[in-house]
Amino acid sequence: MKIVSVEQMQRIEADSDRAGHSYSAMMEQAGRSVAEAVGNRREVRGRQVLVLVGPGNNGGDGLVAARYLSEAGAQVTCYIYRNRNPAEDENFRLVLEGDVRAELAEEDEDWVALRVLADKADILIDALLGTGTELPLRGALADLLGVAATVVSHRRRSAPSNLACLLPPPAVPPPAEPFVVAVDGPTGLSYESGDLDDVAIPADLTITFAYPKPGHFRFPGAGALGELVVADIGIDAALAEDLALEVMTAEMVDSWLPSRPPDAHKGTFGKAMIAAGSVNYTGAAYLAGASATRTGAGLVTVALPSAIHGAVAARLSEATYVLLPHTMGVANETAADVLRKALGGYDALLIGPGLGREKETSDFLERLLGGADGERSLGFLMPEVLARVASHLPPLVIDADGLNILSQLKNWPKRLPSESVLTPHPGEMARLMACSVADVQQDRIDVARSQAGKWGQVVVLKGAHTVVAEPDGRTIILPFANSGLATAGTGDVLAGAIVALRAQGLAAFEAAAAGAYLHGLAGEIAREGVGTAGMVAGDVLACLPDALKRIRLI
Repeated sequence: MKIVSVEQMQRIEADSDRAGHSYSAMMEQAGRSVAEAVGNRREVRGRQVLVLVGPGNNGGDGLVAARYLSEAGAQVTCYIYRNRNPAEDENFRLVLEGDVRAELAEEDEDWVALRVLADKADILIDALLGTGTELPLRGALADLLGVAATVVSHRRRSAPSNLACLLPPPAVPPPAEPFVVAVDGPTGLSYESGDLDDVAIPADLTITFAYPKPGHFRFPGAGALGELVVADIGIDAALAEDLALEVMTAEMVDSWLPSRPPDAHKGTFGKAMIAAGSVNYTGAAYLAGASATRTGAGLVTVALPSAIHGAVAARLSEATYVLLPHTMGVANETAADVLRKALGGYDALLIGPGLGREKETSDFLERLLGGADGERSLGFLMPEVLARVASHLPPLVIDADGLNILSQLKNWPKRLPSESVLTPHPGEMARLMACSVADVQQDRIDVARSQAGKWGQVVVLKGAHTVVAEPDGRTIILPFANSGLATAGTGDVLAGAIVALRAQGLAAFEAAAAGAYLHGLAGEIAREGVGTAGMVAGDVLACLPDALKRIRLI
């Protein structure tokens, strides 16, 4: 599914209108979609619904939604921020002719009526401003929104608790009241930057139309959306075909996953090698290796320092092993030759989880990527030698300490096979770019896309709404923002999933994006079971098969 900027959305709507699918038809479908989304999540018959109606198209969507909700049996009040002329506004006229009450903000002294309506509403729909919002909000509109936000916040803080009986609340809390719905996004959201005005009302449900916008995936705004629904308003998908930014969907993953024929053998599903682990990080080697087995690779081999073989093999019996020479429990330079000799016939190689950052490990990775003795010239490798060495390596996935070591090597992008997959978190990305973490986080989408092009590699910039970018500019955003994944080892699980898919024949970008989606979905399944504070990497690992099964069942 494409992600479009505000300007691109305006162009697409104009093109659709010119092609015969009119603005009024799009608005009708948008408002109906809002009403349907609300009705699918809450009983509306007999419920009090307050629609905050703004002056533009967003307000028009709210008026259409109000009409449909009224027809469904809700008791609807439209609070009109700026008076609309029913002689010129068909949707306003239809609302007035129906069983919908209208209150005008300009007649509401000191916001008295607004406070009463917001206090009684079971469902509050924010249709004040949409994608044309300019921040900061000012004047009467900011005052109106601030009053409504205060009432909503007070009602939620005043909800009954179980403190009186000294018992914890139920695992699944009752739904918050009022149920807040945002049309396109909370008023006060920047649809480009994700900035959020202080008076914005966080939503439980956001319905946007045709395509999501970048601000839906950028914080702090992304944290105020609740559930995000993208509603079809009849726009021809061909109008957005040329756009490079997308959000990942389960259907995309399903279309990329390799088939599993009944007459397959283990060679059918590829051989993945994982160079990982050290005496201080035995768990990383286990998690990455186990993840690769759980993501469908036919054969997984873990190359690790021989000193930790027993600890890892005791937990991971499904893998085979290559024992690497080590110094005090970390792979040393001579381990590169052992690993290189073992790589024949392997379809993909993951380097990095738990390797450590000791000089010995750095020497190991530099030798592996830089070639054997005799290929050096004046202390550095010539470009033609780098290209030859890289060509003798299988497709690479580099994670964790592999990235940290890489950032210290001169000319490191040239040392890698083209279309390698790099999986940095923001700190590792900052080291690779020689900048600050704040610089990375300021515009994660642009950073991932620009660096993928500069380095000629696929970049997986991890975090809330992970970004996957390939050198030609194609970029995918993951729909997951799960604090339960902010724990040690989950990155190792992700890297193992990606190398497994790479070994099964997926191209670098597809393996990276599909692996990230499966990992994110497994995190959501784990959150359903154990919550976020208690989630550990092993929970995500255990849920990978369920994530694969859910994808296959769509």
